Amino acid sequence: MLYDQEIGRWLGSSIMRQQSQYHANLQDLRADQACEFLLEDPGFINWYRSPTSEHLVLLGEMGSGKTVAMGFLVDELRRRSGQQLPQAKVCFYYCQNAGPDQTAQILSCLILSLLEQLPGLRKTFYEWYKQAQASGHFEPATDTNKLREFLQKLLDAIDRQVFFAIDGLDECDRPSRGVVLEYLEALSQKMPRLKVLLSFRPQEGIMGQVKGMPKITLGCNDKRDSLIVRKAVETQLSYLPKDVEALVIERVSHLAQGSAIWTKMVIELIQTRGIMALGPMRLFLGQVPLPTQLSELYSVLLSRHTSNDSDNERHANMALAILAIARRPLSILELAWAVAMGTAPPEVTTVAALSDLVDHQRLMSFIHPFVGRLDFSDLKKRQVRLIHQSVKAFILEHRADQLQSPVTSASTDGVTLQQRTESLEGLLLEICVNYLQLGEIGTTEIFPEEQVAMEALPRDVDLFSDDALLADYKPGCSWEDWERGMVRYDPVDRGFGEFFVYASCYWMDHFSAVTNHPLPSLTSIENLCRAGSTRLDNWVQQNCRPDCAIQPRFEFDSSLYDPLSITSLYGSEDMLRGMLENSDFDKDKFLPNPLIGAASQILQWGDFARVKILLESKHGHQLQNLDFFRLIIKRWSAFSTQFKDWDQVFDHVDFVLDISVRERWAVELLCVASGAGCKPLVRRLVTRAQHNTELKKELMRGLSLQ
Repeated sequence: MLYDQEIGRWLGSSIMRQQSQYHANLQDLRADQACEFLLEDPGFINWYRSPTSEHLVLLGEMGSGKTVAMGFLVDELRRRSGQQLPQAKVCFYYCQNAGPDQTAQILSCLILSLLEQLPGLRKTFYEWYKQAQASGHFEPATDTNKLREFLQKLLDAIDRQVFFAIDGLDECDRPSRGVVLEYLEALSQKMPRLKVLLSFRPQEGIMGQVKGMPKITLGCNDKRDSLIVRKAVETQLSYLPKDVEALVIERVSHLAQGSAIWTKMVIELIQTRGIMALGPMRLFLGQVPLPTQLSELYSVLLSRHTSNDSDNERHANMALAILAIARRPLSILELAWAVAMGTAPPEVTTVAALSDLVDHQRLMSFIHPFVGRLDFSDLKKRQVRLIHQSVKAFILEHRADQLQSPVTSASTDGVTLQQRTESLEGLLLEICVNYLQLGEIGTTEIFPEEQVAMEALPRDVDLFSDDALLADYKPGCSWEDWERGMVRYDPVDRGFGEFFVYASCYWMDHFSAVTNHPLPSLTSIENLCRAGSTRLDNWVQQNCRPDCAIQPRFEFDSSLYDPLSITSLYGSEDMLRGMLENSDFDKDKFLPNPLIGAASQILQWGDFARVKILLESKHGHQLQNLDFFRLIIKRWSAFSTQFKDWDQVFDHVDFVLDISVRERWAVELLCVASGAGCKPLVRRLVTRAQHNTELKKELMRGLSLQ
């Protein structure tokens, strides 16, 4: 008993009790069926059966259930050891709250666990400890080297297999983590009966330290999610009516997406709110709020990984906001360049200058708990995404307001979720537009002459194949399959940096999403879309080649576009009205006839309602002529546009009835429409003439001359 008290005081028996209680709590939460697949994994089977010392790594994103799975494996190892002689000993440690120098805590708990299971060694350990004190080490339990020595001596004295299970090693600070991994590796080489089980989030630093170790990855699995949800509902919501219970299981399983921690907290939130009836439950599950506990956890993690430093936090917030609103997963380098652009001072105006601000390793160290597993061997792979929709909700609710930007810094009092989302759209739009305005992108052509020549070759002939023809694109074929084997290029080689592809391909998507004030500046859009500019041609060329195959996926002729036509297609109505009111169309930024050009694009690709905005503007007179209606008839005749609602376009004839009579081209319009078989326009002219004496006279006069 004396030994127990002294050893407990030295090594911290209270921490050991906390570990045991935590393990017991995990048992209450656990759905064993959701963990049993681990026992059938070849990695676990080989690790367990190996006659030599081995390490096994369990990988999973934040909230994926790693800790519960580790608890299951600990209990399974204990169960199996109970059937063996001599019985193997299982020791575990859960890294919960990160703090400085956790190495001593981990080693102390492993030693205590061994001494509890092998009481015959307590006296021996007591004597070792006293000898260490006598030799000048007054607090051996705080000396990592002495603890390592003690643990190795204990293992030397044990005549059976020992399992060490350490969960959440990524929660430790980097020095502690490095010491623990190095020590366990050294132990394994000396102790053939030792097997080590580790779990952590996959991040660059720690993954580099466990190369060669077998790994099991906890991914998203619908069946596993369903088992976890069912267990939680049966345990905590057993009072619900059967139909409500079934709804909860079905919806929460669908939304879980592999996040066991989100599942746990949503079930607890349902319990807290006491929702019982089917209707209210359906409403709740239709838009599940972010649980307060989960929000607090995310805040703590973000503060921890940014070291509570304001600059670190600014970069992390920017990165997470970009991921929350991006149209596709980004590469590690794309994200790093985007954040550099979003945080760059105004004097950074070139790609070369921006490159000096890019630090992808620093950035990923801030946000790695919030993103999916990454392959750090391929920094260009489009793989960075938020791990769960709850992280996006957290960013929108608690971090969007902290991003300072001229475009997004309006008052956020009482803003809605939609407004916050649009604020982030504006942020990423600003980043894209600013990036595309960097110096090199406006002076260097994306394709050198040899690539232009290659593009000019007949597209149905493969000069490097015996096949006479390339297969045409088929709608059921993915673009990735269709472009497989095609010649590709890298805009980075032209000095355009890593974010050029995303900015070129998606800035217009974000432009379309920003419908409220503050809107992008007219100057920035005019500079980006300047008619005939190298800058316009560069991003247009890239836009139709989103995966950088030389052959474009669709036609996009930059010579047909200018700031007004792009804004007519993709900008908000307010943005379009602002440009019509305030831009100087006589400048060389615009095509010679900007309204006709914009109308042509709208009639072919856009929202017909915007034609009226053009007509009602102070420049609308540019469309009040026969050429405009010839254009309408031409677009109407095209097969690809016949499914659209053309009535609202033909109704615009009312804008020109008087001028067509005054300038005597009404009858020519009637003839052109009739010749093209455009009955809707002919019908309108005839109907209007029945109520408009001047129009009727003009049509009769003109027809009499035919």
